[in-house]
Amino acid sequence: MDQAYLRAHPEHLPTFLTHQRIRETPVGGGNVSTASRLTLDDGSSLFAKTWPAGEPPEGFFEAEANGLRWLADAGAPIPELLVALPQMIALDWIDTAPATPRAAERLGRALAALHDTPAETFGAPWPGFIGPLPLDNTPHPGPWPAWFAEHRLLPYLKASVDNGALTPSDVDRVDRVVDKLAHTAGDEPPSRTHGDLWPGNILWAADDQPYLIDPAAQGAHRETDLANLHLFGGAPHLDHILSAYQEVHPLAMGWPARVPLHQLHLLLVHTAAFGAAYRTAVVTAATGALQAF
Repeated sequence: MDQAYLRAHPEHLPTFLTHQRIRETPVGGGNVSTASRLTLDDGSSLFAKTWPAGEPPEGFFEAEANGLRWLADAGAPIPELLVALPQMIALDWIDTAPATPRAAERLGRALAALHDTPAETFGAPWPGFIGPLPLDNTPHPGPWPAWFAEHRLLPYLKASVDNGALTPSDVDRVDRVVDKLAHTAGDEPPSRTHGDLWPGNILWAADDQPYLIDPAAQGAHRETDLANLHLFGGAPHLDHILSAYQEVHPLAMGWPARVPLHQLHLLLVHTAAFGAAYRTAVVTAATGALQAF
C-alpha cells in the first residue's frame, strides 16, 4: 500500500494492518488512544490512532475528523487527514523539532486568524469528545457565560464528584464560579476554536511550521484556547505566541486575569477523566476565577 492507493481506498487500511502488510511502530499518543507510526510502501509515513481495546465510543473518531476538517476549512495549520473511519484515524506524519521563536510567532498569527473565523453558535454541528469523555456540542446561541457554565463546567464538575476526585469544599468553590457566571454579561461572539489546546496538542515541525492536533473543535470564547496554552508548564515561547496573536487580533482588556476561569473547563475534564491528581489545579483555577469577577 502506498499513499496514492490509501487516498483512493482509505477503508482498506484496517485490513492491511490486521494482516501485517504495513510496518507499524508504536509511538506516544497520550492517555486515550493507541498511537502508531505507519510506514507505507512508498516510504511515506502516517500517524494513526486506534482505540486500545474493543470498539471506541460511538462517534469518537468521527468527532475528531469533523473537528480537523472544520479547523482546516478556516485555514488552521492541521496535518493532512488521510483516513477517517469509525475505528481509527490517520494523518500525515510530521517530523518534529524543538520549537523556535519564529515558529511560535507563526502559531500566534495562525490562532488569531482561526479565532477571527466566526462560528455560527457556541458548540458544534456534531457530537463531541474531549479526551475520553463526551462533549455536549448542542448548538447554543449564548451568551458565553451561561453556555460555559451549563455545558463546559457543570457536567465535568458532576463527574468529578461522582468519581470522588473533588471534595465538598472544592465543589462549593466551583459552584461559586458558576453562580458568578450566571450574573455576568457576555458579548464575545463564538469563534472557531481548537477546544483542547494544551501545549501537548501542538506539533512543532522541523521547518518551523506549527501544527494543531487532537482537537475538541467547537464554537467558543477565543480566550479559552489561549488560556489552555498556559497549562502544564506552558507552551514554549508563549510570550512570542501571545505577542504575535495580539498584533493580528487584540484581546479584550483584562484578559490575563480571566485565564484561570477559562482553564477551569479543561482542568475539570482532567479530574472527571483521570481523578484527584488534578484536584489542586482545579481548586487553584477556581480561586483565580473568583478573583477575576
